Amino acid sequence: MFNKVILIGNLTKDPELRYTPQGTPVCTIRLASSTKYKSGDGMKEETLFIDCIVWGKQGESVAQYLAKGKTALVEGRLQERKWETDGQQRSKFEIVAQTVRFLSGGKKESASEGPGDSDFHAPDETTDLEPF
Repeated sequence: MFNKVILIGNLTKDPELRYTPQGTPVCTIRLASSTKYKSGDGMKEETLFIDCIVWGKQGESVAQYLAKGKTALVEGRLQERKWETDGQQRSKFEIVAQTVRFLSGGKKESASEGPGDSDFHAPDETTDLEPF
């Protein structure tokens, strides 16, 4: 089987870094990724909010250099997490990141950046597909 996901989106909040009892770093980020499509005479936009888990040294780098509103590309695999709360079965899908690329400046802006570099946004994607 093949399980690979590639997303570009903006962080909806600052990364959350924590450590397992064994001392392994694990960072959680939440991406907002939008898609535009034609609907009748106009265009509609659909935004998905996806949690991403980043392990190890890469997770520490994400926590150090990314912040709310910054753009990132996440490449990884989709996983479903299941748990029970008050007798109710719950689940959610999340991305386990293998690679995270920073597409906009980090928390600290560099003096070498040109005008507008920190305002970089991912390109809008449009399709002719109707939503299901």
